[in-house]
Amino acid sequence: MRKTTAVLAILCLLCFSALADGRDFASEVKLNMKSETAKQEVTVHQFVDGDTTHFNVPEDVSATGVLKARYLAINTPESTGKIEEWGKKASAFTRERLSNATSIIIESDDGKWNPDSTGGRYLVWVWYRTAEDSEYRNLNIEILQNGLAIASSTAQNRYGTVAMAALNYAKEQKLNVYSGQKDPDFYYGDAVELSLQELRCNIEAYNGIKVAFEGVITMNDGSSIYIEDFDADTGLYYGISVFYGYNLPGKGLDVLSVGNRSRIVGTLQYYEAGQTYQVAGLQYKQMKPKDPGNIQKISDGNQGGYVLTSARDLVSGKVTVDLEDGAMEFDYGYLALDTTVEVRNLKVERITTTSDPNSSSYGAMTLECSSDGSHVKVRTGVLVDSNRNLITADAYQGRTISVRGVVDYYDGGYQIKVLSAKDITIIE
Repeated sequence: MRKTTAVLAILCLLCFSALADGRDFASEVKLNMKSETAKQEVTVHQFVDGDTTHFNVPEDVSATGVLKARYLAINTPESTGKIEEWGKKASAFTRERLSNATSIIIESDDGKWNPDSTGGRYLVWVWYRTAEDSEYRNLNIEILQNGLAIASSTAQNRYGTVAMAALNYAKEQKLNVYSGQKDPDFYYGDAVELSLQELRCNIEAYNGIKVAFEGVITMNDGSSIYIEDFDADTGLYYGISVFYGYNLPGKGLDVLSVGNRSRIVGTLQYYEAGQTYQVAGLQYKQMKPKDPGNIQKISDGNQGGYVLTSARDLVSGKVTVDLEDGAMEFDYGYLALDTTVEVRNLKVERITTTSDPNSSSYGAMTLECSSDGSHVKVRTGVLVDSNRNLITADAYQGRTISVRGVVDYYDGGYQIKVLSAKDITIIE
């Protein structure tokens, strides 16, 4: 017992001495390429938030060529879905470090790649360097020492001693999360009341701001809904995707039913994975249904506009909108983003199908279509017929179809998202 106590005392003294001398903890651990851990040099596929990044990897590491990495030993504040203080700064910190890296290596904590509790992400140490002649730095520990994360099994890993020293340093120095100060990038005010037209046409100005607006809910995509509203002044529909996650109570979910006209209150954020903006951070207080911070149902039985749109307009059209500061030209697809459209006479030229049986999108299709010289993609959900049998590519390959769906953005272009087979009509 005395020996254990002595060891703990020594470790504590080491931690406190680290606080005093201002060491750079991220450089104190060294990447050992000869150790037993799994390692892989990677490039960034997609930034998500402060402690999650998707990396491009060889297929022998992940069959999809992408490994969704969750950083070991840290838990940064949320900046996607749920919005938390210091989350935006943590996300920007990770992006800045890895964007300027000349080389990035991910490392497991032991001899294999280990999934996290979700099963879809893998727990890794992230190392980077900014010059070919420099040493690799441990990003996980660097985030800790800058006070941009709280503990997450921080001591229970191969670099636990230094990781804990870094965490204690951030607490002692009262950095960021531990500062007791307000986050300058977090919006603490009441929701800004606006229209979807104002939001969509000035969207960057509202990034990180809590907003409140009304619209008709047109589609539910599992953890997100699409909502749109018609603006009589411009004669156009405007929409936005709203992420509601998995924590709303039943009455809150009822507010988000398709066909409802609802009041949405949440924070606008740039969704890295989708490369678009969304509203998130919704709440519903069951004991205070009229609380101004609550989402609220206004009416039901409403329908989307399903504006008749050509493939050419969707992929390359322009539209001019008169705003308070003068007329502005937008891409038609951008203004139609997240709203309902109908596009007719699309010739299906090629179809790819999600073939990973472990994916929730197994069987979903991307239909590459043409119409009058313009090309547009139709992305489906997992479609089934009236007998609940999976509909495959054979049903649409080479056919001419009309579709009703929501304008989506993927891989640098606008496409049409369709979740139900009834929204695809085979013409010939």
